Amino acid sequence: MRYPQGGGLTAERRAFREGIRLEAAGMFAAGRGNAVIAKELRVSARSVQRWRRAWQDGGQAALRSKGPALSPKLSNALFAVLEQELDKGPVAHGWDDQTWTLSRIRTLIGRRFHKSLALSTIAQMLRRHGWSHQVPTRRAMERDEAAVAGWVKDVAARGSTAAALGAFIVFEDEAGFAMTPPTSRTWSRRGHTPVVRIRGRSRQRISVAALCCYRPGERSRLIYRYLSHKPKDSTTKAGRRSFAWTDYRDLLVAAHKQLGAPIVLIWDNLNTHRAAGMRDFIAAHDWITAFHLPPYAPDLNPVEGIWSLLRRRAQVNTAFTDHDHLIRTFRHGLRTIQYRSHLIDGCLTGTGLAITSQPTSIPKDQ
Repeated sequence: MRYPQGGGLTAERRAFREGIRLEAAGMFAAGRGNAVIAKELRVSARSVQRWRRAWQDGGQAALRSKGPALSPKLSNALFAVLEQELDKGPVAHGWDDQTWTLSRIRTLIGRRFHKSLALSTIAQMLRRHGWSHQVPTRRAMERDEAAVAGWVKDVAARGSTAAALGAFIVFEDEAGFAMTPPTSRTWSRRGHTPVVRIRGRSRQRISVAALCCYRPGERSRLIYRYLSHKPKDSTTKAGRRSFAWTDYRDLLVAAHKQLGAPIVLIWDNLNTHRAAGMRDFIAAHDWITAFHLPPYAPDLNPVEGIWSLLRRRAQVNTAFTDHDHLIRTFRHGLRTIQYRSHLIDGCLTGTGLAITSQPTSIPKDQ
């Protein structure tokens, strides 16, 4: 419904709602019924009944906006100052963590403007100005924002080189999955916390390396390889618990054959990616051009979105019975994403990057 109860707090919303009421007044004059008007204007029938009674008593003037019910506790100018203070973060104002609560905001308003507001009033004021209660994302303190911005401007914006070469832009990342599943909200009886029972002593896990492949005008692809790790016992030797540079080499060769086109590779600064053997391999083949993401910038890699999809959809609240169950669930989740290229495109959109088609040049990473 586009006309919810409790809306219309700003001047723009009041004008919008007044226009809806005046449009309804014209329909009243035309003799149209309440149900028809409610359906066409996408409002509740009860609202139309209330408007009709007001229109019958006072005409169109009774349906015009009478302004805000109450004057705001903080003017727009003062709220702009409050936003500047909130943007500094709670730590800058003496709190130990980086969480803004309504109680802390009330304290800040008292310190800055010498006003005392109820918590409900503060919540309404924040929502009216476009604020909401959200789960924050993590960001490394060592991250150089200037370097990230320069990378986006000077390198990511030139991704059209791949189009000029007929190449795919390929993002790579790796992750590990264990027998302990991620948890998510589920319905349960009030007062009884739901329990997902898992194998507490299991140390079995898998490592996955995945490629998100993009080329303008073509369907996006997801290519992956995985390594299975089981704990060492008296009959087996402990193998390597991560990908070697030869594993990445084989994955890139397989991707090149599957895509049938050159590859512009973008990956992070993992030491295996910078190994001498990998550098020699890239230098010896003209179908691959590689360069690295800036340090501490996983948000620029769409493969991170693939891991998020896997954990939130395929593996959430799943009690894995054994190692094979983990592998089956993980492969089914990746196969589901492979068949839905719009999910792979959405992971790229989430990074804020875009694939263009105007040819430019990208220097080859040595």
